[in-house]
Amino acid sequence: MESFWKDKKIMVTGGAGFLGSFVVEKLKEKSATEIFVPRRDEYDLRQKEVCEEVVKGIDIIIHLAANVGGIGLNQEKPGELFHDNIMMGVQLMEAARKACVKKFVAIGTVCAYPKYTEVPFKEDDLWKGYPEETNAPYGLAKKMLLVQAQAYRQQYGFNAIFILPANLYGPRDNFDPRSSHVIPALIKKCFDAIDNGDKEIVIWGDGSPSREFLFVEDAAEAIVLAAEKYNNPEPVNIGTSNEITIKELVEKIVDYTGFKGEIKWDTSKPGGQPRRKLDVSRALNGFGFSSKIDFDEGLKKTIDWYRGVRNADSQKD
Repeated sequence: MESFWKDKKIMVTGGAGFLGSFVVEKLKEKSATEIFVPRRDEYDLRQKEVCEEVVKGIDIIIHLAANVGGIGLNQEKPGELFHDNIMMGVQLMEAARKACVKKFVAIGTVCAYPKYTEVPFKEDDLWKGYPEETNAPYGLAKKMLLVQAQAYRQQYGFNAIFILPANLYGPRDNFDPRSSHVIPALIKKCFDAIDNGDKEIVIWGDGSPSREFLFVEDAAEAIVLAAEKYNNPEPVNIGTSNEITIKELVEKIVDYTGFKGEIKWDTSKPGGQPRRKLDVSRALNGFGFSSKIDFDEGLKKTIDWYRGVRNADSQKD
């Protein structure tokens, strides 16, 4: 499919971020040469005029930019997360439609699913309840892009698709404890404890919730494949269809990082949605995607990458 990308002008919002950097690399592997990445400090996509400016002359938009974080950030800034994500998405898609962009790839979130969804999560179940409360504002803001995409397809014939990735992880992830997701937060917590000589680490919740994790390189491959081959109005999950409890996840990270202390659970803190596991058959049937990276392999790669970053930083000091 290399010829699909030849001579196309592509914009990847969030293309300098965690997932976006891998998507840009994947596009270059596919012979894409004209890739525009609007940087946050120069282009504020919450502003209508900025959206209208950046879409000019663009053939395909992959919209990855988001204001996103873990449970703590979602509790601290629900209004900001709702506003920023809905404004970026809605105004960018409207500007793209007016500019006759040929295809718009919107990236949603597994947080859009109802709190209690039959497992595995099927795309048709998206509207069968309210999302888990701690990240509902973010999840609903992203889900509105699906409503917009389907409405614009119906009224304007606008080719917008909506992708729902599982929880992502991998090298280059955000390890800032104020806004990171569970895997980088746990990895950093273990390494910090080792460096400080701490005898225990404290983890939110009771460890019983489950999550499905998709390695970032697999996610990038899925998004690029969908941009090439998927042109349907229905949303589509991308993931592995494998789930792991937070307790099992913590035990793996403790083992792989080498932390020897005790794990303590703070049950006064929320654990989030009870279970997450996706039905990924639509992605396989729709554009031939299936994940390749085994979870343990991906987790070790992520830990090794972060260990290298810490070592490099300590040498600078």
